[in-house]
Formats: sequence, structure tokens, C-alpha cells
Amino acid sequence: MAHAVTLPEVPEVIRVLAADSTRMNSQLLASALERDKRFQVLDSVPDSRGFVATVLKEQPTIVVISAEIDSDPRKGFELSREVHALRPETRIVMLLDSSERSQVVEAFRAGARGVFSRSESLRSLAKCIYCVSQGQVWANSKELRYLLEALGEALPLRVIDARGAELLSRREQEVVRCVAEGLSNREIAQRLGLTEHTVKNYLFRIFDKLGVSKRVEVVLYAYSLGGAHELAASPVLGKGKTVSPALATQAARSRMSPAMAPGE
Repeated sequence: MAHAVTLPEVPEVIRVLAADSTRMNSQLLASALERDKRFQVLDSVPDSRGFVATVLKEQPTIVVISAEIDSDPRKGFELSREVHALRPETRIVMLLDSSERSQVVEAFRAGARGVFSRSESLRSLAKCIYCVSQGQVWANSKELRYLLEALGEALPLRVIDARGAELLSRREQEVVRCVAEGLSNREIAQRLGLTEHTVKNYLFRIFDKLGVSKRVEVVLYAYSLGGAHELAASPVLGKGKTVSPALATQAARSRMSPAMAPGE
């Protein structure tokens, strides 16, 4: 039986800046989003050159940006990286023409907190914006699987702070790799020659050091921070597409149970 779920009231409106592939598309997208009373939609930017300056001046909660801007299929990724570097508190939703692996992976590497395919509805986009504004990451099961696969390809994993010092010990990094592979505490213990209780303690310490609270947050934290060899610290919280941080994507369960707490 289906159950209706009422979203909590939003105490403040969500400031949204939209930048689609052309100026006309940006205006159309902004007009559509304005119908949702939760959003305060800022004036669209005339061109990509003034986009970052507008973000810094207007300080939107959410930026919705197309991967292709001004006929450049990669411009949106470049702008996303700039915004993420200069104002990381602004959360980014990347509009994609299709959920191709390369685009999904690059969007999250560029700092996006959500990816949204144009094949979906405006109503779903509004839900995506709301969820990302609440600290969740918006991605469907296929897109999340792309991230997990890319994380595995990006090993060896190193999580460092702004000074270049490693945040996790070698053993803690080994535990994070096992979590990324979707292993349970029992399987991690067997692989590393530890007890389940010791694994649980390692996870509590990892969560504390990274400032996260769920297994999926550990993976997205590590992956979202960049290059193939060094990943620096800036947490990614929650997970996405109709799934809160407390729930796992069913299609990814065979690889990972991201909602499990350290003791599970």
C-alpha cells in the first residue's frame, strides 16, 4: 500500500540560480521553477562569463546548471568547478542530456550534489532541488553505481586535509576501500583479519574524522573530492533520488548497503 509523505515546511525560501544551455532556455527554466513557492528564482545570467560573479554576489542556495552552455559541451563542468571552489556552500545540480557514465562521473567530480536528466519532469526537478538544498545527494541507482565503479578505479585512496596531511590511517583507508566495495562489517573483518567489533570501532572513528554519519556518505565524501590519487576534505552528505540519507538504493544493495550504521 502506498503512503503519502508530507515534506516538512521550509522555514526560508530556497534561492535558485538557473543556467541552461542558452539564455532563452535559462529564462524558460527560471519561469517554470518560479511556480514553486518554495523557490526564489534569481534573474538568469546573460552569458557564462558573468555566471560565477553572479553566484558570488547573489549567494544562491542552489545552482542549476546545464553541462552544455554557449554551445560548449564542457562549459557547465568548468563553471561548476569554479563555483564549488569559490563558494562550496552553494549546492550544484547538473542538468544532463542523458545519464551517460562519463557525464555523471564528471558532474560529481566537478562538485555537483545532484545530477538531473532532461528526460525527467519539471516536477521531479523541483523535488531534486529541494532534496539537494536539504543536504541530500540526488542520483538514481544507475548513476550511483557509476560513482562506485569510478571510485574503485580511482584507488589508491588518500583523504588529506588542506595542509596535505592524511586524515585517515592506513588501516582506516583499507576499511574505507572495503566499504566502497559494498562489504559488510563481517566481510571486512574477514578480509582484514579483524573482529567485527574492531571494524565497528574503525568506522566510528572514520565517521568522526570525516564528519559524516552513513556509509554512503563515506564513499561520496571520498569520491567527490577529486583526482585519481589524492582526495581532499569537503563532506558530501546524504544521497539522492527519492532516497534519503537513511535509506539505500535498492539496485545498489548487491554492491553496497550505504544506509547501514557502523554496527550493521
